[in-house]
Amino acid sequence: MIIVIFVLVLWYGGLFFQSFFLHRYAAHQVFTMSKTMERITFILTWVFQGSSYLSAYGYGIMHRMHHAYTDTENDPHSPSHDANLFAMMWKTKTIYQDINKQRISIDSRFTKNVPQWKSFDLFASSRFSRLLWIGLYILFFASFATAWWQWLLLPITFLMAPIHGVIINWFGHIYGYVNYKMKNTSKNLFRFDFLMMGEGYHNNHHRHASRANFGVKWYEIDITYLIIKLLDLFGFIQLKPIRVKA
Repeated sequence: MIIVIFVLVLWYGGLFFQSFFLHRYAAHQVFTMSKTMERITFILTWVFQGSSYLSAYGYGIMHRMHHAYTDTENDPHSPSHDANLFAMMWKTKTIYQDINKQRISIDSRFTKNVPQWKSFDLFASSRFSRLLWIGLYILFFASFATAWWQWLLLPITFLMAPIHGVIINWFGHIYGYVNYKMKNTSKNLFRFDFLMMGEGYHNNHHRHASRANFGVKWYEIDITYLIIKLLDLFGFIQLKPIRVKA
């Protein structure tokens, strides 16, 4: 039971900081926070994403490119132009690394105000850091696993962030329903997004990219947004005014 709880904590903890910090803050800047709060969030993202830590700078720029070039050949990740999900994720990894290591030129519209902490990212993204987390995960499983099948969950802890990415960037453009007909394949995966904390409302998000709340219908409860509202209420962040397309 301890192992299952541990994996769930990593799943939802890593997912929250990917959605809250990397996606809604770094890429779309639907709220603001102080520099101190930003640095704290960088560290918490590293703690919960662990071996699959993603840079806010690389993620933010790449996600903006995804919105600008959705389902075209310039899209960093699209089922429309990649043979399978493994090919898509390999392409995504390559573009992400090219951005972080400044191996490609990036249009200034994609880099404006994207948060960056170079020294921390250099450590958090290092091989040492990733191997350290992998070692800690293995040690935890060795200490608390009580059945053989629990070890099957171990690879998930290593690759948590890429798994989250596959669910949205691959399946979220193939399966589900749409509230808005657009010139892209984005879909909402669930009526109530219990699995991805609101990220599964992908069609809604492509229609209203600047909204903090990804839910539109009454039953589309965005769990990450509810937490954002609490953080705003207590003054940790400041939500920006809502801008909705007609």
